[in-house]
Amino acid sequence: MDTLFETDLNLPLIQKGKVRDIYDIDEKRMLIVTTDRLSAFDVVFDDGIAKKGAVLTEVANFWFDKTQDIIPNHLTHEPLNTVLSTADVQQVEGRAIIVKKLKPLAVEAIVRGYIIGSGWKDYQKTGSICGTKLPDNLQLAEKLPEVLYTPSSKAAVGEHDENINFSTTVEILGEDLAHQVKNASLALYQFAAEFALERGIIIADTKFEFGLDENNTLTLMDEVLTPDSSRFWSAKDYQIGTSPQSFDKQIVRDYLETLDWNKTPPAPTLPKHIVDKTAEKYQQVQQLLTN
Repeated sequence: MDTLFETDLNLPLIQKGKVRDIYDIDEKRMLIVTTDRLSAFDVVFDDGIAKKGAVLTEVANFWFDKTQDIIPNHLTHEPLNTVLSTADVQQVEGRAIIVKKLKPLAVEAIVRGYIIGSGWKDYQKTGSICGTKLPDNLQLAEKLPEVLYTPSSKAAVGEHDENINFSTTVEILGEDLAHQVKNASLALYQFAAEFALERGIIIADTKFEFGLDENNTLTLMDEVLTPDSSRFWSAKDYQIGTSPQSFDKQIVRDYLETLDWNKTPPAPTLPKHIVDKTAEKYQQVQQLLTN
């Protein structure tokens, strides 16, 4: 199955997210299915991206494995046929994982290594990114003098996340946990950025999500370092001052910025060449990273 937009499994549905469908297994486990739905600017589109869910699942699982020495993650590594029928396995195989149930933290951990996107717009207006003052005369897509941790609050489906400062994360999480999240995020980014660069990919920025397990241990969850949660650039084509060639849904974002659309539902229809090009880029980054 090239495109999976909706799922229908013989398990109780906990949540239908922008991209992921989450099903209940028992008090300790749940099943996450990554569909081929496309979300941009926190709006879900009617157009699916072929094989996107399978790509995101493989890339995330690859990074979960690579980073397990930095921080534990939510994977249980149990096969799908232990909780799903044969028919259900066929529906979601390659796109589903069995994970531990965690207490999710109400903070999204964003790490920026380069100045682009909303960070660039913020810098042009204020000379800062999320309140962190930066040197004058930085150019679009330039590497930042130091990696920035710029958290945001988690929004409900259909609403926009809001940037918050570190002191606000301390208020939300408590000082110790806020520092754990920041330090883990920076360590994950540093490791992944060096690993990816050796394979011709610049990770411009990314976001992480965390939860607490039954022992209140900080645990990496949701997805990690995928083309949905990160900006991946071609290192060989990278040039300061221009928007770099990307391996992610920046193609979609760039197209949407040319439209007279207020970034609220309903989403516009995407041209076929934008959908196909995005699918091609997702598969390209998968091959570069995991082969």
